[in-house]
Order: sequence, then structure tokens, then C-alpha cells
Amino acid sequence: MNRLSQLGLTAGTLIIMAATGACTRELTFNDAELEIIGTDSTAGIMPLYTVDDPADTSVLNAVSSDLSSEDLKSDYYRILKMRMLATVKDTSNEGVGIAALQVGISKRLVAVQRFDKDGEPFEFYPNIRLLNLSEEKAWGWEGCLSVPGMRDTVLRSKSVVISYIDEKSMVEKRDTVEGFTAVIFQHEIDHLEGILYIERKKL
Repeated sequence: MNRLSQLGLTAGTLIIMAATGACTRELTFNDAELEIIGTDSTAGIMPLYTVDDPADTSVLNAVSSDLSSEDLKSDYYRILKMRMLATVKDTSNEGVGIAALQVGISKRLVAVQRFDKDGEPFEFYPNIRLLNLSEEKAWGWEGCLSVPGMRDTVLRSKSVVISYIDEKSMVEKRDTVEGFTAVIFQHEIDHLEGILYIERKKL
């Protein structure tokens, strides 16, 4: 008796199981998130979730989950990035960073304007985390697309070490960031933990 017979399996059963297993490697976006993202890369800006709406606030206070490798390879991810970029660069409400949670997508993804790089480009960072924050800190003014009409001072570290997944190689990378760009990273990563800058002073 071979091993398949001992387990009560046939080669055909294994093929079905393998196919089923492949199908279970699905996107981790839920149905509501897929609907928000859409399938049209030219759809433009996305509605911002703000503290003006209690339902939005409950979303903004949620903790985001990681993106899977399947997510990162999908058209939904590509469209999400394009639409997030259009949203943060919208001249009617321009920002220097945006987290996916701010447009209703509870995933660990942020876009940050890199003022520390030539051309000051916006760059995306999936599954980003803060690995280290400098002990040296400074107070600075902050605003937020999700907290319209307000600004306040927040105490932030002057430099940070971040980790994230490189979209092309799918391997973890790290970066050390200083100055104002480090502040943006801290602000956006706070969003992924469900923390708004106006709540940061209470922590």
C-alpha cells in the first residue's frame, strides 16, 4: 500500500486539493474595500474619511492589516496607489502624505512625499513599520486631511528607521529618515495604528 492509499487519498484528490489551495491565496481586500478601490484607474480622487463623521472616525481608529504578496501584484493595488496619489495631490485639499485607511482601505500602505530626495517625489510603502525612533525630539505643527480645518503641535522624533516591503522584489527593506520627512512618516504610520495626530498628545 502506498502513502496515498494509507491516507485514503487518490492522485485526483490531491490535484483538487492543490487547485483549491491555489484558489485560497486570494486578495485580502474585503468586498467593501474592493468596491471603494474600483476597477477604473482613471477614476481619480477618493472620498476622504474624516472626523466630521462618526462612522468615518470608527474606521480611522481601526488598526490596519498587512498586504499580501497577491495584493501587491494585483490591479486593485495598482489602482489604489494611483487613486491615493491623485487624492493627496488634489489641489483643493493638498497634502504631503496619505494612509490607505484615510480612504477606507484598512491596509498598511502609506504614500509620503520625500522632501529629503531630489524632486521631492511621492513614494509608496506597503507593510510599513517603525523600527526605531530617535530619542531627540522636537515640537512641530501638523495638519491632517482627515481632520479638516485644524492644526496643532505634536512632539515627534527627529529621525526614524522604517521597514517596508519592496513591491518588485517582495523583500523587506529598511531606510533611515530625518527631518520633516521623518515627521510625515510618523504621522502616516500613526494612521495605520488607528491614531490621529490630535490624539497623539493624549498618549
